[in-house]
Amino acid sequence: MEKAMIRMRMSMHDAHYGGNLVDGAKMLQLFGDVATELLIRNDGDEGLFAGYDKVEFKAPVFAGDYIEAVGEIVSVGNSSRKMVFEARKVIIPRPDINESACDVLDEPVVVCRAEGTCVVPKDKQRRK
Repeated sequence: MEKAMIRMRMSMHDAHYGGNLVDGAKMLQLFGDVATELLIRNDGDEGLFAGYDKVEFKAPVFAGDYIEAVGEIVSVGNSSRKMVFEARKVIIPRPDINESACDVLDEPVVVCRAEGTCVVPKDKQRRK
């Protein structure tokens, strides 16, 4: 099945709560971008996100963290595409050392997992 991945740094603009905590909805936004790429690769069309079946927030995300969001199509129906997603923290800032220090984590920290369904109408599917 198709897989896709994006990696991006959370900025101060992403911080929504005290302590530079990033809103969990940002992970869902990343999953939406991954889903769009998966649909384009699979069907040649951006399709539509129909909904999430399950979302689990596992660890906090802060401004300065690098997040890797991955997704995979696990089931294909006539027009529906079942997907699974995982977001992992892979790099963290180290302000305790200095304002520009960062560490690559030896083991990524899973911050969010989700399952969802997207739809590509039959008349827009260009690949089989």
